[in-house]
Amino acid sequence: MATNEFKTGMFFSALGKYSNVIIQLLVNAILSRILTPADYGVVSIVQIFIEFFNLLADMGFGPAIIQNKTLTDEDIGSIFKFSVYLAIVLSVVFMVLGYPVSIFYDNPTYIPIFVILGFSVLFFALLVVPKAVIQKRKDFKTVNQILVLTGVIKGIVSIIFALLGFKYYAIVIGSLVQAIINFLFYYRKTKISTRIKMDLEPIKKIWAFSRNQFSFNFINYFSRNFDSILIGRVFSAGALGYYNKSYQLSLYPNQILAGIITPVIQPIMSEFENNIQVIKNTYLKITRILANIGVPLSVFCVFVGHDIIIFIFGTQWEASVLSFQILSVSIWLQMIASSTGAFYQSSNRTDLLLFSGIQSMILNVSSIAIGVYLGGIETVAMMVTISFSINFLVNNYLLMYRIFESGYLELIKELIKPFIAGSLQLIVFFLLPDMPFNVFYNLLIKGIIFVFVFIIGLIVTGQLKETIKVLKK
Repeated sequence: MATNEFKTGMFFSALGKYSNVIIQLLVNAILSRILTPADYGVVSIVQIFIEFFNLLADMGFGPAIIQNKTLTDEDIGSIFKFSVYLAIVLSVVFMVLGYPVSIFYDNPTYIPIFVILGFSVLFFALLVVPKAVIQKRKDFKTVNQILVLTGVIKGIVSIIFALLGFKYYAIVIGSLVQAIINFLFYYRKTKISTRIKMDLEPIKKIWAFSRNQFSFNFINYFSRNFDSILIGRVFSAGALGYYNKSYQLSLYPNQILAGIITPVIQPIMSEFENNIQVIKNTYLKITRILANIGVPLSVFCVFVGHDIIIFIFGTQWEASVLSFQILSVSIWLQMIASSTGAFYQSSNRTDLLLFSGIQSMILNVSSIAIGVYLGGIETVAMMVTISFSINFLVNNYLLMYRIFESGYLELIKELIKPFIAGSLQLIVFFLLPDMPFNVFYNLLIKGIIFVFVFIIGLIVTGQLKETIKVLKK
């Protein structure tokens, strides 16, 4: 039963994620040629605060609702009613926050932007419970249909307003429209009653789980966004635009590959909370699959980073190339790490998830501060990559030793073959001479070479049949 659910979940998750990433790339490619790096820098600053308020709105309720099997419809209605009051408060606070932010960054532009996006915070907060209910039902088809539809609408709206000369407001308005449509679709699918009297008892049922999840998300927020906060304050909006473009691009492989697996894990693996062996075996299999693709892909992005940036975003983004190449070293680490949270949740060990978040925040914040002190977005990228590497070791210590009662040896066995395949890519691209063609043909030729060497790597490591079998499943 779980295998069939995984297949179904993976299929719709893949369909949604792949479609959404293609949409994002196309929209970004168009907007990057209309808007400036400084425009993107302004939006990046606002995005930091949006993510923080979305985190406050979630409260860890989403994963907690999925994990808890005792909640009734009345309990869900009561939790949703609480989220309505929370949404109103957070949206008002967010609107007011534009004033101190404009003073901190010495830019009055942030005041109207925060007012507009206060409504985005409102609708995201209202979305949390209905979305969790749909995920708990394992209705992955609906989740990904909404993902694609709202992505298309957001992209169209953003491009239209950008062409009309609205600059960074084009992205802001697109995000607001997406938040509204997201809520309307999810709420229509669940039809949670708002007539139920709010009761704190259902919140107490999930609080032990959600407080650890929320605390982890809270800490992880600062860990993940401290680089943007510091770069935007110390350097310039343009520098932040360049850095964020390289960082976001380095996340695309994660979204395309790990992103189709991660949303499916907890709703299904939560059924095996008391069977740690099943959860461990699933984690190791997923790790091997992600590493098989992630390690060679990291090598490819390091060597072909210039062509990728210029082809997708245009020549005005050339200053993003080196930081993207540095961050590309950590692509495979990020792909594997992105799935670990769901395994902490499935094992009902959000206490260890919280601990991993604390150490990750301390390490990331320290690394980013050193990177900014040393002088540029490239040094920040280098320190972030080092931090990701150390966090990978710590995270897997907690999983393999503390939860699975195993060790690094089992994990290393899963990584040996992917590293052999990655080494083949390294040798080929290191020896590959410069090509005298334009960016498109260079990227096309190098992409074909990557695929060819990737298949050779699977054959050499004896994983071709296994990979085909996994793809069929």
